[in-house]
Amino acid sequence: MTVFGLGNPTERYAETRHNIGFMVADQLARRLKVKFKHLPGRYLVRAAYARNPLVLVKPLLYMNESGVPIKEHLTQEPDDFLVVCDDLALPFGKLRLRPQGSDGGHNGLASVIYHLEATEFPRLRIGIGSPPPDKEGAEYVLESFTPSEADCLPDLLARASDACLAVLVDGLEAAMNRFNPEKEDQDSALTEEPT
Repeated sequence: MTVFGLGNPTERYAETRHNIGFMVADQLARRLKVKFKHLPGRYLVRAAYARNPLVLVKPLLYMNESGVPIKEHLTQEPDDFLVVCDDLALPFGKLRLRPQGSDGGHNGLASVIYHLEATEFPRLRIGIGSPPPDKEGAEYVLESFTPSEADCLPDLLARASDACLAVLVDGLEAAMNRFNPEKEDQDSALTEEPT
């Protein structure tokens, strides 16, 4: 399986909300004790987990052109894959695995869909929360996390990495059952007192 972590290259964007896909790829590389190599259009590393081969890729064009290096990579090395990206529509810290779907307004996903000419590919969306009413989404995603969010980031990146590895080892459906928030949300709704 190949995991594509979406983000923007250069240090300027390294710690921004939009780069959480890169952060997850980096977290996986640290966990598996491997280092990325610079190839044309992408950083790439080959690893294995529980005897399953795993390729991690960080596309090196800007977010809205992510689909170009992803298509180039998959043309050279066809593989099952998972795209990891941020999501404004999810509360900060929530994870959502999906087998397919629209771009949801995400420029990186839109580029991947356009260049692969398909919406039927799995993705892990990581909640970064919505911007405040006085801020545009495009500005918000290119800002750093707040101090309180930054405190929670290591745990979030660990859970997102666990989700990627669960897809690799157990398959998408099992990983969705484990990591998607719906069951947790339904359980909390059931225990709420009526008003």
